[in-house]
Amino acid sequence: MLASACALILSGCGTTPDLPGKTASAKTGKVKTKKGGGYYLDDGPMDEVPDNLLDVPDAEPRVEKLARGPNKPYVVFGQSYVPMTQMSEYRKRGIGSWYGKKFHGQKTSSGEPYDMFKMTAAHPTLPIPSYARVTSLETGKQVIVRVNDRGPFLSNRLIDLSYTAAYKLGYLEKGSGQVEVELLLPDEIERINLAKKDASSPIGPQPVVIAAASEGGDRTKAAPPAANVSQPDARGTKTASGGPAYYLQLGAYQEASNAQSYQAKFSLDWAHKLPSLEVVQSGNFYKLFAGPFNTLAEATQAVQEMRSMGTNSFVVRR
Repeated sequence: MLASACALILSGCGTTPDLPGKTASAKTGKVKTKKGGGYYLDDGPMDEVPDNLLDVPDAEPRVEKLARGPNKPYVVFGQSYVPMTQMSEYRKRGIGSWYGKKFHGQKTSSGEPYDMFKMTAAHPTLPIPSYARVTSLETGKQVIVRVNDRGPFLSNRLIDLSYTAAYKLGYLEKGSGQVEVELLLPDEIERINLAKKDASSPIGPQPVVIAAASEGGDRTKAAPPAANVSQPDARGTKTASGGPAYYLQLGAYQEASNAQSYQAKFSLDWAHKLPSLEVVQSGNFYKLFAGPFNTLAEATQAVQEMRSMGTNSFVVRR
């Protein structure tokens, strides 16, 4: 790991303000990078790179067992680093950079080969492996990357992204940019994956609503069966009185206590924007909903407002 770390600090990782420009090759149709400029040890982009990098999907987060070696304390050039050995809250802002062809195919701290065209990242202390949401504070774009390497080790750098991740965030040409890095915790990973799955899956029949705790009140009450999730009318027309309405699904959790905790948090942070919140048991999961909204337009606007504040949700019809 130390050898890899020393190599990384010698890499460019955005050490020059300007990167070589790119032109399309008339012969191959691929993007070709002009020579000139460059990083230490000739790091930087390939002479030719794929032309569909914006279509590369983000890393798919999942809960993985942490590796032993890469998460032990270590020293690089006299600086001590103590990696996180458990999944706990981490959110920090700083300068993000990237590393490229010099390390393409070489072994990362996790033992996996580095692929500059995948959605990965190097970080000095985040657990390996883990997943992080990286937001460009300049462009507002977000990506999810898999942390599988150590670095950068320059004092003013927070994270090293793969070539593709930096490209998708919009700071590839500059070499670096201001970013926010947030470690994805197991509950958040579960919510992201269930949100993808639920986009085409029905909400379980005859759910049980777990109401927010109140003095002297019963925490559990029955709710009418929920309708299947469907694609609402894109025109956002108002639903018929007494018929299905639009809801936001804010999360899905294996533990009712976790769902109720987030219910309280959203009630505090979004009380001015969201209708009532309820936790619905669906199979083995507890799903947090906000609603109802009378129209798709109202629900969609709420989704967009929450996304602008860094919170993801999606619309379902019940």
